[in-house]
Amino acid sequence: MTVDAREQPPNPSAVPLLAPRDGVPDVITDAAALAATVSAFAAGSGPVAVDAERASGYRYSQRAYLVQLRREGAGTALIDPIACPDLAPLAAALADTEWVLHAATQDLACLREVGLNPPRVFDTELGGRLAGYPRVGLGPMVEELLGYSLEKGHSADDWSTRPLPEPWLRYAALDVELLVDLRDAVYRDLVAQGKLSWAEQEFSAELAAVPHPPRAEPWRRTSGIHKVRKPRNLAVVRALWEHRDMLARRRDMTPGRVLPDAAIIESAVSLPTTVQLLRGVPGFSGRTRSADAVGYHAALRAALQLPEDQLPASQPPHDGPPPAKAWERSAPEAAARLAAARPAVAAIADEHLIPVENLLSPDLLRRLCWSPPAQLDDDTVAETLRVSGARLWQVELTAHVIASALRREAGRPAAL
Repeated sequence: MTVDAREQPPNPSAVPLLAPRDGVPDVITDAAALAATVSAFAAGSGPVAVDAERASGYRYSQRAYLVQLRREGAGTALIDPIACPDLAPLAAALADTEWVLHAATQDLACLREVGLNPPRVFDTELGGRLAGYPRVGLGPMVEELLGYSLEKGHSADDWSTRPLPEPWLRYAALDVELLVDLRDAVYRDLVAQGKLSWAEQEFSAELAAVPHPPRAEPWRRTSGIHKVRKPRNLAVVRALWEHRDMLARRRDMTPGRVLPDAAIIESAVSLPTTVQLLRGVPGFSGRTRSADAVGYHAALRAALQLPEDQLPASQPPHDGPPPAKAWERSAPEAAARLAAARPAVAAIADEHLIPVENLLSPDLLRRLCWSPPAQLDDDTVAETLRVSGARLWQVELTAHVIASALRREAGRPAAL
């Protein structure tokens, strides 16, 4: 579940929701119990609330370790997808049903992994953004719209734990307890504001989105890599990162729990010449990490022996335009276009009480300003936005103002 980072005081009149109205159900762990659940949910009515719990801070995989559902007439179900890894029969029973999720993009992949493919979704978090709510975490929205406060104490726990503690199960059941009620409240506001079709387009786009391809050089996201500048030392970062990733995948642990990023960076800077010296780098303490040091040091030595043509570049390759902060010097005309278009789009977002990033992807706007179409009429800019992935409602709101901004900049004399 998403937790909104913006701090605002809680609603003092909100009623604490301490337990599900039907109690905490037993976790479904066998085929017979799953079959009974499929029948119950098939016989239910209305939308189905769906949530999933992962163990992102503990496990390498992003698989679901608990799936929660609630539907009118069926009650709440808590399913262990490790014991019941194929939930396709449940998805088939709900094939004509709207699925309600909060921050759907976080859960769709792990739900699909166990056979739960929604036919259509209503994302209460995304709907809340479009409706202009200042806080869009599940807890704040339930407080503001429904008058209840939810406990949010277990979202970062290790959900791969077995058996799951009862307080965790109660928390998980409460996450779907009011989700359909929340959906109804958001739906009413979207209708009242004339934004329902916008939301429906966004929900469809969430379902249709394809997974992002793997990063070309994921090791460059190692925290603290700015301290490493020479290609040879960067090769060491890459080698240690790849060795750690192999260990993390094998052990199904998050990489940071296998070895901290800081240990990789320190090793790449200091280049310990022996295994013993590597063990002295902060982060290599403990029996397992000390034993791992042999493999890490072999990776480090191999990186130091690479020929020059196999070393990584000092700067990462760019998929698209370079960072906008560099445009002023390297591409002043593009910087001027972006400086003109950004506030125009922001004004539209303010007018409709929508976060600017939901009105139009900032990356899409940067790419358009970096490489605009040859013709800057409204229709051409609109088609460029559409082909780049903007939804119809976004194109209708932004194409004219972006095209106008680009035309104004194209008509200015070049700076001497």
